[in-house]
Amino acid sequence: MSNVDLRKLSITLGGNAVIRELDLQVKEGEFLVLLGPSGCGKSTLLHSIAGLIETSGGSIEIGGKDMSRIDPSERGIGMVFQSYALYPTMTVEKNMSFGLRIAGMPKAQIAERLERVAGMLHLKELLKRKPAQLSGGQRQRVAIGRALVRNANVYLFDEPLSNLDAKLRTDLRRELKLLHQNLGSTMIYVTHDQVEAMTLASRIVVMKAGEIQQVGTPSEVYERPANLFVAGFLGAPSMNFIHGELDALGRFNAGALSVGMSAAGPRKAVLGVRPEHIALMDDGPLLGKVSLAEPMGSHQVVWLDCGGHQLSCIVQEARSFAVGDQVAFAIDARRACLFDPDSGKAL
Repeated sequence: MSNVDLRKLSITLGGNAVIRELDLQVKEGEFLVLLGPSGCGKSTLLHSIAGLIETSGGSIEIGGKDMSRIDPSERGIGMVFQSYALYPTMTVEKNMSFGLRIAGMPKAQIAERLERVAGMLHLKELLKRKPAQLSGGQRQRVAIGRALVRNANVYLFDEPLSNLDAKLRTDLRRELKLLHQNLGSTMIYVTHDQVEAMTLASRIVVMKAGEIQQVGTPSEVYERPANLFVAGFLGAPSMNFIHGELDALGRFNAGALSVGMSAAGPRKAVLGVRPEHIALMDDGPLLGKVSLAEPMGSHQVVWLDCGGHQLSCIVQEARSFAVGDQVAFAIDARRACLFDPDSGKAL
């Protein structure tokens, strides 16, 4: 396994600057997730590390060596794409070993690697089957296995679970997490799915329009987002945003909604509150009317109108709500965030 250092990396496609002087350090053995909306440049960045897209500036170092102009086959990379890209006429065994056979690896060594990887991915019983005889989840495991048999320095995953249904995504996500724990390899994973990012990552890189917005552990980017974009992108339902003002005593006020924040004022500000940090209680200091209740099985998402501000909150207990019900609630000010309304940056 190796570390990956991107220094002042720039990528231009069709005359458009997609990535501009981006710096990123991937630690040896970590599971780094590139997260962001479609078109933000995360897949382009991943493909540049693999050598599939030419860079226009900066450098890509893998294991301390500059690989910016090195052929993809010599970068020590194992890559898994969104599509399975399996040869339909080959068995699972042949698909997984194809690259090793082309490289001229001895048969005994190929068999040893196949045995090890097939065992890790629960593919031993499927080695003689062809792709048409496999489910979507099995095909993706074969594609992952094809990358793993290479014993690469770095593994790259380009939205590998996006073509699978919800249950298969959950199952394979767990297998990938266990795989990383067992191998300890350096892995870089691209997704627009925040659940994948939160559950898989050692660190998350949140991207927007080719630029890094924040880098941190899942808890850091979720609990203390660097700006309004990160705060709104993570979370389901997303963070509640209320525009208002901080007074001289550090209290946030927005009409009927008032929260003591102990922050420097007076100034305009945006209060950010996660739905799980709003608690319904009989003696709560704030009042709101129920505008919608969404049963989610293990919990409910209840939408409140507080003086014209729409707030979502998560309710764990079994309780019935009717539209128009008046409820008292409290906001956990210790877990809330404040942002500058002009720059969007956290205060």
